[in-house]
Amino acid sequence: MKVYGITNCDTVKKALDWLKAHHVNYEFHDFKKLGISQEKLQEWDAKAGYEVFLNKKGTTWKQLEPQVKESIKTSADALKLLQEKTSMIKRPVIEHNDSLFFGFDEEAYGKLVG
Repeated sequence: MKVYGITNCDTVKKALDWLKAHHVNYEFHDFKKLGISQEKLQEWDAKAGYEVFLNKKGTTWKQLEPQVKESIKTSADALKLLQEKTSMIKRPVIEHNDSLFFGFDEEAYGKLVG
């Protein structure tokens, strides 16, 4: 299992605490330190659609200039912006086997790890 996120994010902290409490082994990828590749974003987009992981409720999105928000017309536009501003990716992102999950949801995590 691979978990992507930011260490100071409360939602990521909750998810990591849940995984530890349920003795789930994982590898952590910190967006702030390691960034995210365009290829990885394209893979997620192909599986889920960028709309699922472009966080429009967060501070970073809300602080964007209106013309930047309006310029997001294609997945290529969105992925370029997400690579530049990784804090706009809905967190955490969990890859497990062929599953891909965005955000924290105890019930979904329970199903994910069986």
